[in-house]
Amino acid sequence: MKILITGFKGQLGSQIMNMISSGKSELGDISLQYKSAEIVGVDVKELDITNLNQVQNFVCKLKPDLIINAAAYTNVDACESNEDIAFKVNALGIRNLAIASEKVGAKIIHISTDYVFKGDGNMPYREYDITNPVSVYGKTKLAGENFVRELCSRCFIIRTSWLYGYNGNNFVKTILKAGKEKGHLDVVNDQRGNPTNAEDLSYHILKLALSEEYGTYHCTGTGECSWYDFACKIIEYADIKCTVSPMKSNQLTRAAKRPYYSSLDNMMLRCTVGDEMREWKDALKMFIDKIGD
Repeated sequence: MKILITGFKGQLGSQIMNMISSGKSELGDISLQYKSAEIVGVDVKELDITNLNQVQNFVCKLKPDLIINAAAYTNVDACESNEDIAFKVNALGIRNLAIASEKVGAKIIHISTDYVFKGDGNMPYREYDITNPVSVYGKTKLAGENFVRELCSRCFIIRTSWLYGYNGNNFVKTILKAGKEKGHLDVVNDQRGNPTNAEDLSYHILKLALSEEYGTYHCTGTGECSWYDFACKIIEYADIKCTVSPMKSNQLTRAAKRPYYSSLDNMMLRCTVGDEMREWKDALKMFIDKIGD
């Protein structure tokens, strides 16, 4: 099997590559089924996914069996003032990969987001619920989803949320650093979602890739919380002397609107290959214990 991973230097791309190369996973031995796989990781320096001709030439020469797209423009606030760039990366980039994937008959896995939903409800979104993003980031990610569905016959779209991993920046690392430095934090308490460990997401990406269960999936940690709840657990598990206070979203000045409730239900996973995502607190504690070793 030959696998192309775009955005391989990010927290998810690097996690997938490490899982395959090490043959180890906290959830099971799925990575052992990839022991003989040839992995090609690319970032923008090696492949500009916004350039259709470059993507087609690269993919047609490589002829991968599987493409995992972990590349994205994820700065939610910056997307508001850089809409063209966000659209090129989050929508046209995956369009180009989908076109090339179909040409060589490869499977493609595209990583999307909970931000494709409006977030004004109080029940976890299922895969068939109507999307209605409120930010440029969410709109461009939804456009990318639509391109994949329209242009590739062997595709998986995986929506996740509140992702953290060992490589790169994320909320967990930010809270750990700020907690140690400041001793007190104010964190938003009126936005709810699902913290997701990149280890769990990577495992399920590789699990789905071995199947023919094409479609749209939600893949997040089990259970939901607010950013405040999330921060409190990070501080608790790391045993940092820091107090955390709740605050309202409207106390922050940010360019992009966020969904207030974007919890996802992993319905497709349960009904197909099986949902083995860990409870978010358990996955978080193991993550903090490992980075503290």
